[in-house]
Amino acid sequence: MDSTTIKAPPEVTVSTKRERQSIPVYAYATVISSISIMIGLVWDISWHTSIGRDGLLSPPHLAIYFGGILAGVFSGIRILKVSFWGNEPDKSKSLKFWGIFYGSLGALFCIWGAFAMLTSAPFDDWWHNTYGLDVTILSPPHTVLLLGMVTIQFGAMVSVLAVNNRARQREDYSQKKTANVLFAISSGFLICMIFTILSEFFGRHDMHKASFYQVASIAFPLLLVAFSRSAPSKWGATQAAFVYTLFMAVMVWILPLFPAEPLLGPVLNPITHYQAFAFPLLLIFPAIAIDLINQRTHGKNNWIKSLFFSFAFILVFFVVQYPFGDFLMSDFARNWFFGTESWYFGSNPDWEYRYSYADYMETKGLDLLIGLLIATGLGFLSSRVGLRWGKWMNNIKR
Repeated sequence: MDSTTIKAPPEVTVSTKRERQSIPVYAYATVISSISIMIGLVWDISWHTSIGRDGLLSPPHLAIYFGGILAGVFSGIRILKVSFWGNEPDKSKSLKFWGIFYGSLGALFCIWGAFAMLTSAPFDDWWHNTYGLDVTILSPPHTVLLLGMVTIQFGAMVSVLAVNNRARQREDYSQKKTANVLFAISSGFLICMIFTILSEFFGRHDMHKASFYQVASIAFPLLLVAFSRSAPSKWGATQAAFVYTLFMAVMVWILPLFPAEPLLGPVLNPITHYQAFAFPLLLIFPAIAIDLINQRTHGKNNWIKSLFFSFAFILVFFVVQYPFGDFLMSDFARNWFFGTESWYFGSNPDWEYRYSYADYMETKGLDLLIGLLIATGLGFLSSRVGLRWGKWMNNIKR
């Protein structure tokens, strides 16, 4: 009788199990750093509108620096570990640079971002000592700082995606839920960052302007479409918009609980507590529309999909945000939840248009229609770039 040889199953080593089941510590660290950076940034803006001048080592700045250092240190340790003590499988999953170093793309972004952030700190202090208080978010030192922050936020997102994409390639879904949560957080905080950078265009007094929707159509379809395309979940855009909404709302609710008084003059609006930054835009609704379109247009031409994305974004966003601007001007929004009572200490609290729109603040009639058509065209281009970017992120393995 012929004997049948039964081969033993391949041995699964402890290292293989760990590779399959764990997300690298540095990926968690970069996501935590992105949270710390955004807390510090929103806190810093409220500090400026409530107290005025700050120092190099003010509490909001320390939160920002902590986030930058955390991302830079953990990413640097990861690169050094793989470069000098890593095995060949570890190096094969990394990018080689400068001839001797190996690291993930996300880690490189985090290191570059941390370097830019720390470089901006003494630059910002010198700027304040030389020119005084900033009158805009995008002053030269703040621009360097914000670029570093955005780079770290992007690095955190890429780090999570690389781990998830490698796991998907080997059909290991044990950490899909964790990767999805980390991606939702990191992508949501990237939206927070872009919103903050462009916040001078997104005040409640701008919500009836065509330019409001044009700027939004450049920035947000790019992000939401890319997240919908690349996320571990089929609700990538919605999850990111939810994280953005929750974080910005929580900061509106929490900061005014703490005392703060102006230290600079003139003080036209005496205050005793922190002034909230801004209630979040209603991006959650166009994000849902984008996810639904992405789910139902799989395999269709990307140019056609981009047109759908743009039209849906402008239509849904305009329908919800335009009347919401009226609501934010009403008595119903003057409470702790929406935070519209917050007002810069250097502005006249009795300004006649504090809670209303002047004619120059609104685009009406045919001009509004033309403005929205321009916004749709801009959103179309933004969505197309977002699809391309999302495809690239969906293929990141290193």
